[in-house]
Amino acid sequence: MSMNFDVLATDGAARRGRIETAHGVIDTPAFMPVGTAATVKCMRPGSVAETGAQIILGNTYHLTLRPGADRIEKLGGLHRFMNWPGPILTDSGGFQVMSLAKLRKITEDGVTFQSHIDGSRHVLSPEISIQIQHKLDADITMAFDECTPYPASHDDAAASMRMSMRWAKRSKAAFTEREGYGLFGIVQGSTYEDLRGESVQALSEIGFDGYAIGGLAVGEGQTEMFSVLDYTAPALPVDRPRYLMGVGKPDDIVGAVQRGVDMFDCVLPTRSGRTAQAFTRFGQLNLKNARHAEDDRPIDPECTCPACGEHTRAYLHHLFKASEVLGLMLLTWHNLHYYQELTAGLRVAIEAGELDAFVNAFERQRAEGDPFGG
Repeated sequence: MSMNFDVLATDGAARRGRIETAHGVIDTPAFMPVGTAATVKCMRPGSVAETGAQIILGNTYHLTLRPGADRIEKLGGLHRFMNWPGPILTDSGGFQVMSLAKLRKITEDGVTFQSHIDGSRHVLSPEISIQIQHKLDADITMAFDECTPYPASHDDAAASMRMSMRWAKRSKAAFTEREGYGLFGIVQGSTYEDLRGESVQALSEIGFDGYAIGGLAVGEGQTEMFSVLDYTAPALPVDRPRYLMGVGKPDDIVGAVQRGVDMFDCVLPTRSGRTAQAFTRFGQLNLKNARHAEDDRPIDPECTCPACGEHTRAYLHHLFKASEVLGLMLLTWHNLHYYQELTAGLRVAIEAGELDAFVNAFERQRAEGDPFGG
């Protein structure tokens, strides 16, 4: 293994860890802002770093279509291209295998698909996906897989998972080992315990630098997701990072950390920020609501982001009602700051052996609701 991971503290199943990559350290539990097309929407790279983020996520499928992996490689790789000096994880394109079902054809070799941009024909296979991620210079490369849709019958989920395991083996064979760079396998199997166990076993035998849990947050609901984590996370190698893909809401992250997950990504904080939705320690706010129109208080007086430190709810309400871009920028910054503050709090609580108290306070504040806006 060429990427180092240390578990520094535990509290129950929760872990406080540290990943060392070619472009820097990642403290876990970690939330990764999504920079699909080499940009975290509405944010400068330096501003993303100021929120506390240490790693961001890019997308193989989208970067392949525009501007192209060869061009990014020629221009010095994704870090230089987008001016993000820290670690980058790239999705393999497997999620788009599911989400763009009307535009693709799956065979054992890989996936043929039409570009959603111009209809041009492209092919992704385990070997091609790994090669593209190498050109992008991703610190963490994801094995190519099929994200099984939900719901799926046991037979369909089994066939999909087993093909992903065959693709995982091909991904590992295509990956170039380099110091500080890692390859993660992806556990599939829908909501079936036996299939998840089979997938974990297959990936463990191949051997990866980290293990992602895929095929969740696709409509199964939090209760079912936590049930899958209850039997999947403990089965994964204890000395490797665990990454829950595409998750999620703040309470999803807290519950998953309690179950032993180390890494997360989700478009929710950035997408919500662009639609006037603010995440706070006392729940979610809609800044378009009329009750904020004359409120001269910040979103949260304890938050140190620019939106809270420099502006009022009334001003943010005005920006969104007037369709001003600054509103999108400020609220995106706030949401990313909140997510980084949440994961930093989880790290501190695990180190102190006080995770239960942290979770109790988290749940109590959310139940009490917004004390500042009525």
